[in-house]
Order: sequence, then C-alpha cells, then structure tokens
Amino acid sequence: MNYYLDVLKNYAGFSGRAQRAEYWMFTLFNIIAGAVLLIIGAAIHFPLLYGIYSLAVLLPTLAVAFRRLHDTDRSAGWILIALIPFVGAIILLVFLCQEGTPGPNQYGPRV
Repeated sequence: MNYYLDVLKNYAGFSGRAQRAEYWMFTLFNIIAGAVLLIIGAAIHFPLLYGIYSLAVLLPTLAVAFRRLHDTDRSAGWILIALIPFVGAIILLVFLCQEGTPGPNQYGPRV
C-alpha cells in the first residue's frame, strides 16, 4: 500500500527512477481498485465510476512508467512503442519487467 501512496504523492514526478517493486505494486493496487470500482459501479448503475478513477490516476500511472523506464536506462519516449499493435505492448512489458541498472545512470541514482 505504501508504494501506491508514494506514487500518488509523486504524481507529477517524471524524472528520477522507479524500481520494479514500486511500479508493479502500484499496478497491482490499480488493478484491484479498478476491479472493485467496476463492480461497485455496476451494482449502483453508475459505470462512469471506473472511468473517473482511471482519469484520476492517469498522470501518476504515466509518471511511474516513465520513471520505471528511466531505471532500465531507457528514455521515457519508449512508452510510445505500446502504440504498435500487438508487438509494442509486449516489448514495453519486457522493458518494464527488466531489472534496473545498478548504481547511478543518466537519470539519477538508484533509490
């Protein structure tokens, strides 16, 4: 839960690095929260509940993905590879799963 809150507190921090645990724990809590909101939205006949949540966490999600790419010593522009149908999302997933570079890199020290 701390990883989720730390990412939300640093919602506009696009510089620096994010370790695998920070990124994936944030993603896990995002999926859980989204599923719960989808169920609640369906139960109360308000399907926009999930959409509102998704819009609210869009900026923090992008920021932590940028920092995760920085940790693997890649430019944040690599996130655009996900726009390539099928293959792009798989390549981005591989990048996000890779271990970060040990020690400092061009994006800063490892936190």
